[in-house]
Amino acid sequence: MRYGVMMLGERSDVVQHMAVLVSVADAATREAAEALIREYLQFIADTALQTYQLTFDIEAMVASDLEDAAKFYPPAGRFYLVHHADEYVGVGCLKRLSPTVAELQRMYVRPTARGLGAGRLLLEQLLADARAMRFEIVRLESLRALTAAHTLYRSIGFREIEPYAESSMKDYQSREAVETYRASAIFMELVL
Repeated sequence: MRYGVMMLGERSDVVQHMAVLVSVADAATREAAEALIREYLQFIADTALQTYQLTFDIEAMVASDLEDAAKFYPPAGRFYLVHHADEYVGVGCLKRLSPTVAELQRMYVRPTARGLGAGRLLLEQLLADARAMRFEIVRLESLRALTAAHTLYRSIGFREIEPYAESSMKDYQSREAVETYRASAIFMELVL
């Protein structure tokens, strides 16, 4: 399934500049998703180590993201890539936490593709999917250092909340590091 948006100011015949969302649904898209998730998680791991002295298991996270059919794949979740200028430049996922609550995960757009509106396109599609799936709340967690992402989330209406029990990173932290991680992260939610 593909979704697209033409950037403001572009002519409709200039298709190569269009950001398009592609569902992760076959071997080729899973391979592209794996590369982007690994790139994103390495960036997060480097930031977490340098800024907060935290570590986590990237390989366990990648394996869970790609192999757990109930995590991001329909019918319970959503898993998209952003395609632009003949390459995949972003990824984003929606995960069911409960019958009424979903969580955004792995929201990432490569630095070379930032400013195209790809992150907003991805976020708006995941929120539209959450509404269609009848979720009432969408949550996320993000390292405090990722301020540009927080600006995007706030512009859509996300608000900061206390850490929530179902947060995804708790599975990838040692018990001793959970409180340090929670102090290094912002937890947000949007009531749909």
